[in-house]
Amino acid sequence: MTHERTPAMTTWDPTRVVERYAQVRAHTEALAAPLSPEDQTVQSMPDVSPTKWHRAHVTWFFETFLLAEHESGFAPFQDQYWFLFNSYYESLGPRYSRPDRGLVTRPGAHEVGDYRRNVDDRVRELVEGLDEGTLTKLAPVVELGFHHEQQHQELLLMDIKHVLSRNPLQPVYAGTRRTPSEPDDLGWVEVEGGLVEVGHEGAGFAFDNELPRHRQWLEPYRLADRLVTNAEWLAFMSDGGYQRAGLWLSDGWARVNAEGWRAPFYWVEHDGVWLEHTLHGTWPVDPGAPVTHVSFYEAEAYATWAGKRLPTEAEWEHAVVADGQGDAARAGGNLADQQAFHPAAAPASAPAGSRLRQVYGDCWEWTASAYHPYPGFHPPEGAIGEYNGKFMSNQMVLRGGCALTPPDHARLTYRNFFPHAARWAMSGVRLADGGAPTATTGQEAHA
Repeated sequence: MTHERTPAMTTWDPTRVVERYAQVRAHTEALAAPLSPEDQTVQSMPDVSPTKWHRAHVTWFFETFLLAEHESGFAPFQDQYWFLFNSYYESLGPRYSRPDRGLVTRPGAHEVGDYRRNVDDRVRELVEGLDEGTLTKLAPVVELGFHHEQQHQELLLMDIKHVLSRNPLQPVYAGTRRTPSEPDDLGWVEVEGGLVEVGHEGAGFAFDNELPRHRQWLEPYRLADRLVTNAEWLAFMSDGGYQRAGLWLSDGWARVNAEGWRAPFYWVEHDGVWLEHTLHGTWPVDPGAPVTHVSFYEAEAYATWAGKRLPTEAEWEHAVVADGQGDAARAGGNLADQQAFHPAAAPASAPAGSRLRQVYGDCWEWTASAYHPYPGFHPPEGAIGEYNGKFMSNQMVLRGGCALTPPDHARLTYRNFFPHAARWAMSGVRLADGGAPTATTGQEAHA
């Protein structure tokens, strides 16, 4: 299940594109390989999709946006697949209900494999028949397909984690448990602020929601040098964090009571010991590892309890650039290529010349920013325009990547987004506050 970091596409000769296509597609199959056909069919809640659906949908994407537009004499592999594996593209016709995807026992996992092989063969034949000029014109759709599949590779892992967590046998998927750790002292990195530029610029891939690059004013602020740990979260819980209405936004407090939240998702207390379900089994909570699978509401409540706040996405991005870690490939981190598939304790030091730790990988970091369009944003024409723009409401932005993110998919300007109450995603917390350090208060001592 190895996943090597690969450089972004810079030249669009057919041989290079076919190689990249084969690599991305093969990794999806490698992620699915440890799973039985039964594993791949289960849908454990409406937000989770079956593994075989992920495998089929990313195939549908290439069939729909590449083959249907450019293959001579195009005909879909199977007429009903167009309906079954469309996710949310209204302009492409009706689609099967998302909460009912687990009811589709046919096609089975093996038939989905046949579908993937058919489309792969046709894409390869199409690309190999194109000259470089034509292929360059198709480059945006082709590369979007690569990154779309990588998004679903991450979602596949998040989703199967939930599926396996519902099995009383607590089966293991992959990964190895690390030696339990203790958290080190939380440090702070001061950032000057001012008039800064944020958003994607220059060469390299970006989703449309990362554009256009624009200016934003930031007051001086500080960013925690690492993520909040399980030990710190246990202190929050011991201090009545899930019982104190004053710490919570109104909607968050309603969720706490309606759904009985008393700990992060995947935590369960047994004989006075908190255990955490992971992709490599269920184990006692590691004190030094970052807390993960917490919602925006929980992240915001914890920050309030600690006497701090969550950073805005512009603060996060500018701080990372100012810290010399704008290039995710050079900064590195605990991403999917580490094959731990779980957050790790912060390293003792940041990359050379930097001060922020855990910038990329481990956990997606909640920000205080609503997922809204950047000034001047316009979605692309056609069905592709439905990719991001229509979700710019009732969501919050997360930054950085997680232990399930493909390494060549993480980048500085990536704007992930989830609803406020989402907990099954691998999300964590980095604190922020105003400028220079101030006298410690009772609540600040917890941070």
